[in-house]
Amino acid sequence: MAPIPILETERLVLRGFTSADFEPMATFYADPISKFYGGPCNRADAWRRFAVFPGHWQLRGYGPWALETKSTGHFIGICGPWYPEGWIEPEITWALLPEHQGNGYATEAAKRSLQAAYADFGWSTAVSVIAVDNDPSAVLARRLGAEVESSLELPSGPHTPRLSSHSNGDTLSISPRSLLPLASTSAILRHSSRKYRYSDRGHLTLAIAVFRSPI
Repeated sequence: MAPIPILETERLVLRGFTSADFEPMATFYADPISKFYGGPCNRADAWRRFAVFPGHWQLRGYGPWALETKSTGHFIGICGPWYPEGWIEPEITWALLPEHQGNGYATEAAKRSLQAAYADFGWSTAVSVIAVDNDPSAVLARRLGAEVESSLELPSGPHTPRLSSHSNGDTLSISPRSLLPLASTSAILRHSSRKYRYSDRGHLTLAIAVFRSPI
């Protein structure tokens, strides 16, 4: 596998993961805030979730990056392409450590990740799963140009993920094929070079938003 590319934004370095990144992620997964990302969980389960990130690059040729601030060199979270087996569509995902939220880092990283997905990995669409009660991520999606039109019910769990979808082509509809047993209700925002929209499919209400791909 080719080395994981290193990307930069004004304030961030998007890089591959190191073993040192596990400790802050283990702390993150032990915190109730990780409920939107498969937590909370114990250290052993946190290791498995963490190991998936570099493993995703190995198997797919793309994946989430570790985020590091240029000013301090500290690891602050993850962001990037994400498409595990059985998932609906390629996704742009993000998760920041609590102490680094609210500074615009996720927006910065998501914009750069979308640009890479379209320009470097050949994607024409992407989604981001956002729990309905995850207001910061919903705000981020809107900041990127998405407009939520509906929500979707997932098979089980107390939370309601939204799917924020990003595309650089025509608006596409999403069918709820091969959905993983995620917890709760979600919305999908589809991002394309044209527009965003949402549509309902069966028992799932897919919120699909489309925004102009970053240049």
